[in-house]
Amino acid sequence: MPRFVLIGVIVVAVLIIYSLIDCIMSKAHEVRSISKTAWLFTIVLLPVLGAILWFLFGRPMHGPEPKPRATRHPTAPDDDPEFLRNLEIRRRQKAKEEELKRREQELADREKRARQKNDDETPSP
Repeated sequence: MPRFVLIGVIVVAVLIIYSLIDCIMSKAHEVRSISKTAWLFTIVLLPVLGAILWFLFGRPMHGPEPKPRATRHPTAPDDDPEFLRNLEIRRRQKAKEEELKRREQELADREKRARQKNDDETPSP
């Protein structure tokens, strides 16, 4: 009887140690269900249950490699071709608007000079 208890204690200890090492060695983005830190606490605080839960729900799936999560790094605006394209479009639109305003002002000035010229040329009765 004591031999079976000793074997059981050894099996449980190996299970807990193996699950802790497996959890520590796994990559954080591959761990399932909860975070890697939470799994470590679960295995330490609830040794047998935590180890069993780790193998059932937390351990990374081995087999077809899951696609790694795309990490998005903030880029500077001048590195983004779409931003540069939009910037160039806005610059051209602003230049066109300024040119249009300048031409409208020229036209208004010409009309004003033409009216003044016509008023000067017509004799008063």
